[in-house]
Amino acid sequence: MGDKTTAGNRGKSAGSDCYVELELTSAGGIQFELKSKVKALFGAKIESLCLAVLRHFEVENCNILVEDNGALDHVIGARVEAAIRKQLDTNKEFLPEILPQNRNKTATDKNRRSRLYLPGNTPKLSLNAGVYGADGIILDLEDSVAADKKFEAAILVRNTLRATDFYGAERMVRINQGEKGLADLEFVVPHFVNLILVPKCEGAEQLQAINTRIEELQQSAGVTHPIHLMPILESAKGVLNAYEIAAADNVVALAIGLEDYTADLGVQRTEAGTESFFARCQLVNAATAAGIQAIDSVFSDVSNMELLAEVVAKSKALGFNGMGCIHPRQIKVVHENYAPGGAEIESAKKIVNAFHIATEKGFGVVSLGSKMIDPPVVKRAQTTIDMAIDIGLLDKDWRDDYVS
Repeated sequence: MGDKTTAGNRGKSAGSDCYVELELTSAGGIQFELKSKVKALFGAKIESLCLAVLRHFEVENCNILVEDNGALDHVIGARVEAAIRKQLDTNKEFLPEILPQNRNKTATDKNRRSRLYLPGNTPKLSLNAGVYGADGIILDLEDSVAADKKFEAAILVRNTLRATDFYGAERMVRINQGEKGLADLEFVVPHFVNLILVPKCEGAEQLQAINTRIEELQQSAGVTHPIHLMPILESAKGVLNAYEIAAADNVVALAIGLEDYTADLGVQRTEAGTESFFARCQLVNAATAAGIQAIDSVFSDVSNMELLAEVVAKSKALGFNGMGCIHPRQIKVVHENYAPGGAEIESAKKIVNAFHIATEKGFGVVSLGSKMIDPPVVKRAQTTIDMAIDIGLLDKDWRDDYVS
């Protein structure tokens, strides 16, 4: 008794967050203090929520200070819970209701042109992130979270997965490395995360450990929703083991992190990208051979949209299917430049149409003019068609009016 624990962020930059300071005592009941600009309107509601969390964890005596900066209920609940669990040895959780739309599953081949990185311990960035239209939203527990904040970040990410509307974006979480990453899974697996990003992956055995832990947690929680994996190659060893990683169970995409990769090589990352050309080609070939998506690194200059467009065009030309974003303004540029062009769509239409005609007539082979079409070519063309339909460049009933 007498030790204080804290959770959350305070100060002018902590919008949509709250700071909690908790001291457990041996007597005196619960002494609650609230500092908030909206205390007159919502003070009673905030106090009631905090007391509910304390009762849930059977805390009867404490001094608790809450500094509110416009936090929503799931954020306040996460902060109070974190402050409590830093003092009590308990695995109990105070869970917000899960939104019905946050129980959805995502396909293995879902479009992953863009994935928007958000620090897992900064709620103001995640509240409305889905409105920007990214294919995936990444709640990050690794590099963007300070070491002494990782536990409370995991609780907040858990609540965010349940209570925040992602507007159809794939719900992703980047976990930490090693044992810490396995511990992170306890906070996300039972709460309908769609995809786990595995940082600094160097071998399939890392993914096997993660898959085993996911299965254990799903059985314990009684949930069976599919959870995809996206390993990130960030070292020379990871690049050399790219295919075994890409071919591991539940892997749907393979990404590269060029900042750490070039640091591992001991070279500078350049605009030309010659220092990472081998690694990116290795990743694309490994992903293609394994039948999964190849995902490029992030582009760090958030002010240069023209250069971003050039980078995406080169990325697409190498065979990548998408890349990371660190600012919402990058999403539109990424989508536009990974989108198939007019000639690409027309070629795909001819191939897919020829395939359908051959199938309808019972032919065992598909030809277009004098050329035979292999199944991988048809598959690639169908992917182009699906993307064109998904982003509104092609009507889903295009074959009704199409003449081969």
